[in-house]
Amino acid sequence: MEAVEEATEGKPKRSGKKDKYFEAVGRRKTAVARVRLFTKMEGIKINDKTLKAYFGVERFEKDVESPLEKMKIADKLGAIIKVKGGGPMAQAQAARLGIARALIEFNPVFQKRLRRLDLLTRDPRAVERKKPGLKKARRAPQWKKR
Repeated sequence: MEAVEEATEGKPKRSGKKDKYFEAVGRRKTAVARVRLFTKMEGIKINDKTLKAYFGVERFEKDVESPLEKMKIADKLGAIIKVKGGGPMAQAQAARLGIARALIEFNPVFQKRLRRLDLLTRDPRAVERKKPGLKKARRAPQWKKR
C-alpha cells in the first residue's frame, strides 16, 4: 500500500473539477496560437516548454509577455499556449494577440487600455500569392525588346 502512495506523490492529484481558464486565439501570418490563461498558475508555457526555452530570444519573450506586463498582472496569471505554423516572430506576435484577447475574457475593463496600446489589432499582412505567368507574386519574367 505504501509503495502505491509513494508512486503517486509526484503527480498532481486531479479532482473531477478542472481549473478555470480563459481561452482565446491569436493569429499572425500562418501562425496560430491557442491561449489559455489560468488564475492559479505563474509563468508562461509554450508547447510544453518555458518561454525562455521555446524562443531563447529576449525580444520574442518580451513580445509575448507585454500584455500581462502592461496590465500589471504578470504575477497573478499564468498561460499555456499551443502554437503552430509560421516563424518565431509570427508565433510570438500570435501569442501576444491571443493573450490580449484572453485578458478581455478575464476582465472586460482591460479592453480600452489594450486597444489604446494597440495590442488587440490583428496584423492582416500575409504573403501575397503567386500569379500565373509571373515568376513570383509580382516579379515578371525578363522582358526582351528584340
